[in-house]
Amino acid sequence: MRRCDPKEAYAILVVMRNSFFVLLSLTLAPCLIAQDRTADILRHVDPMIGTQRMGHVYPGASAPFGMVQLSPDTDTLPYAMNGKYNAEVYRTCSGYQYDDSTIVGFSHTHFSGTGHSDLGDILLMPTSGKLQMNPGTASDASSGFRSVFHHTTEKATPGRYEVLLEDHDIKAELTATTRVGMHRYEFPRRDSVHVILDLVHGIYNHADKNVWTFVRVENDTLVTGYRQTNGWGRTRTVYFAMVFSEPITHYGQQPDARPTEYRGFWRKFDQTKDFPEMAGKQLRAWFDFDLKPDAKLMVKVALSSVSTEGALKNMQAEVAHWDFDRVVRETQDAWQQELSRIQITSSRPEVLTNFYTAMYHACLSPTVYMDVDRQYRGLDQNIHTAQDFTNYTTFSLWDTYRALHPLFNIIQRERSSDCVNSMLSHYDQSAHHMLPIWSHHANENWCMIGYHAVSVIADAEVKGITGFNKQHALDACVATARHRSFEGLGDYTDLGFVPEDRSGASVSKTLEYAYDDRCITRMARSIGQTEVVEEFTARSLNYTNVFDPVSGFMRPLLSDETFLKEFDPLDTHQKGFIEGNAWNYSLYVPHEPEELADLMGGPKRFGEHLDSLFTMRLDDKYFAKTEDITRDGIMGNYVHGNEPSHHVAYLYNYSDRPWMAGKRVRDVLDIMYKPKPDGLSGNDDCGQMSAWYIFSALGFYPMCPGSDDYELGSPVVERASIPLENGKTFTVIAKKQGPKNVYVQRVKLNGQVLDRRTITHAEIMAGGTLEFELGPSPAR
Repeated sequence: MRRCDPKEAYAILVVMRNSFFVLLSLTLAPCLIAQDRTADILRHVDPMIGTQRMGHVYPGASAPFGMVQLSPDTDTLPYAMNGKYNAEVYRTCSGYQYDDSTIVGFSHTHFSGTGHSDLGDILLMPTSGKLQMNPGTASDASSGFRSVFHHTTEKATPGRYEVLLEDHDIKAELTATTRVGMHRYEFPRRDSVHVILDLVHGIYNHADKNVWTFVRVENDTLVTGYRQTNGWGRTRTVYFAMVFSEPITHYGQQPDARPTEYRGFWRKFDQTKDFPEMAGKQLRAWFDFDLKPDAKLMVKVALSSVSTEGALKNMQAEVAHWDFDRVVRETQDAWQQELSRIQITSSRPEVLTNFYTAMYHACLSPTVYMDVDRQYRGLDQNIHTAQDFTNYTTFSLWDTYRALHPLFNIIQRERSSDCVNSMLSHYDQSAHHMLPIWSHHANENWCMIGYHAVSVIADAEVKGITGFNKQHALDACVATARHRSFEGLGDYTDLGFVPEDRSGASVSKTLEYAYDDRCITRMARSIGQTEVVEEFTARSLNYTNVFDPVSGFMRPLLSDETFLKEFDPLDTHQKGFIEGNAWNYSLYVPHEPEELADLMGGPKRFGEHLDSLFTMRLDDKYFAKTEDITRDGIMGNYVHGNEPSHHVAYLYNYSDRPWMAGKRVRDVLDIMYKPKPDGLSGNDDCGQMSAWYIFSALGFYPMCPGSDDYELGSPVVERASIPLENGKTFTVIAKKQGPKNVYVQRVKLNGQVLDRRTITHAEIMAGGTLEFELGPSPAR
């Protein structure tokens, strides 16, 4: 669509006595249509999708990839009870669970969709009436400062959240920029107005999580401080600067009630009220206000990993005013820009909602992790400056290497370069000389397996992402893959597999290492490192070592090179595997799908095996003790609710029944994604579950990141347009689209019939049209 010159736009206004008609010229119409389409995108986003049960996303306000995630927290569940893990805490990984009935406050940091957690920093809660300094219990909200709420008075849109806190009759509204959260509270009464600052609160909290907290009341509107924690990230520090729109009349703290052996000479002061310094491991502060009639209290909270001065600079740069609605408008403009990177057409409202909500969730992580002056806290806990890139954190790489980062290599290419440079900075600062495994907030938390930063970097390299040193990147990948003390890598290097009696989840590790090694092979070949190519090509074939031809599955090997005797391929608790069973994990050879099909008996037997996976029933007993897998995310024995199987439907392209790839993909799209609070079948995992939907809805998927190919499936959209950063446009058209027309009859690329089941990245970036013709039965 051409851009409209405002000088071309004109209107003729005809005014009559009781009515008027506006006649717009055809010259103006394209402008209006373009504006309407852009505005429509936000209306299709529902941040409440995935907030119930397994999705683990938060509904609050955030800018795209923002450092601040300002959202309600609905409970105070501890990580452990009586010295044992409290399984109930899992349901509140994002701080919010749709089924909860109370809100304890609004904190400024959250993960989106994870299966483990941290954060929940700098919680604020507005209250009125009698001052209460404990959150109380969910069963009796009046016992503390928490409040009952109902979804009927809760509204969430990109960049804005509001809710009525019913116990206090306070309307709370939230918005955010990249580094600043903004609150607006409307109080029904003007006396006894309080704001609680809770630095005890946290997600996955435990008694010793706070290392130290500190608060300074700088003047009657400005408060600064920091929180140091030991959780998933064991050396995490968050600085904040908080400014109120009205002067504080009185303030104080609830001191840590736990006994301390040393009090120093601070004991000479009454630090509980109007004392401008507060410090301790368990600190809650309160601030009182006298509001004028019809006044609303607003609060701005800026974060920094560097200093309170850095937080203030962030606030001054991003929100130097008190116009809440302006922040909403500007943040929503930013969301429109990100979400319009793919524009789709569908006659099915649920497809539009699912797609653009997936786009929204895919733009919440990774998160910016540097101040406006480009300073940030590094993995070595020193302060660094990001010279030529934006520094990011929150790399859930076991999940996001599969589809989220490949998506960025099409629609977020500059951001992809920044992510690679952020990972290389992590490597440079690492005492282990390793790329990130699962990193957040200047910490490596070592969660999950594999070294999938390698996949992200290799995929960026093969897809033409620039702005990083390729030789340095390859060196970092190789050093990480040769780190013998990490997760069985020494045995893997020497034996060609990870032995189960020396390192758990051995089959999963062997398979994922082999894939990562093929990524290194491709990158080394591109750069011309022959010795590296030879070494890692050989390593990438190690998947064959754990294949048991008798059972037909990948199976744990012991250090004496015999297979583990106790073996049930259905059991997700089975030794040798992590968050999956042998049925699903045995299909994880994304870099050699044809060879995998041959290993399993050839294309016909492979197709039968895939059919069995999708049609058999996996009994509940096989995943009863695996919290990341529930019935919500299972189709037959195919587990879509967790990542290891996300490529599996596309393996049909290497069987004797390739038409089933599109059929299975469409089944997953329709069954596993719904436009409702429990509409995600598993953890969104920092956007991976959503990125799978985006690719699959468009009709192609990066089954093997690090290669140039995308597998073809069956699109659910009627039309999609991707305006590329190089100025070209890639268009997808699905002819005869409909809920029952799930089988691909033929595919054309730029008018030419395709005789293959893949397209390349180069073909996408060249622009053009990918045209699917669909039908109700297979075209064999």
